[in-house]
Parts: sequence; structure tokens; C-alpha cells
Amino acid sequence: MAQSTQFYNKGAEPGLPFSLAVRAGDYIFISGQLGIGPAGLAKGLEAQSRQAMENIGAILKGHNLNMDDVVKCTVMLTDMSKWADFNRIYTGYFKPDRLPARSAMGVSALAMGGEVEIECMAYLPRRL
Repeated sequence: MAQSTQFYNKGAEPGLPFSLAVRAGDYIFISGQLGIGPAGLAKGLEAQSRQAMENIGAILKGHNLNMDDVVKCTVMLTDMSKWADFNRIYTGYFKPDRLPARSAMGVSALAMGGEVEIECMAYLPRRL
């Protein structure tokens, strides 16, 4: 019997309409992460960016992965004038020679009043 190539990690807060991560074949798709931690939405772009990246790291760790396994990110910012500020934080989470492919865009608003949202795709080859 062939093993399923999809795995849904519900993990999100009860009532939210998405999974934190979904595995499809050799890839893990991580839902967009806001800068929300145990105390709620962090204050300001820098703190939200760090918290969102920490959230991504925690989800990766739950799948026995780390930032080296991330191959693509999509970044949404409510203020593109803060793009350089975001980049200083974002690049600190990756090795200089292991930066994933990335798209960044300005948006008019994000859920819960967030200033940044980051979604990622990581590579996790199936082991036979």
C-alpha cells in the first residue's frame, strides 16, 4: 500500500480555518505567521518580525527541520518603507549562503492588525 504524501498538522488555535503546516510530498507548507506570541501580538514591526520568524522556527522544529530547510518564503508588509528594517531581521535567521527564494509585497492590512506576515515552504525528502 502506498503511503500518503499529504499530512495536515492542524495545530492552529481552535476555530481558525487553517492548518499550521501541510506536508505534500517532499515539501512542508507553513501557513502565514504573524508576530503573535504567548502575550499576543508583539508591538512594532521589529518585534512582530522576530516573533513570526520564531513561530516558523518552532513549526519547523516540530517536523525535525530548521531554517536551512526553508526553500521559499512569501512576506507581506503593511508598510513597504520598512522593507529594509524587516530584511535586517529576516536575514539573521538564515545562513548567508542559504537564503531561500522570496517574494515580498505591500498589503493594505493583515489579520489581527499585524504589520508583517510570513509564509514558508521547506524541503523534507521522504525517507524510504
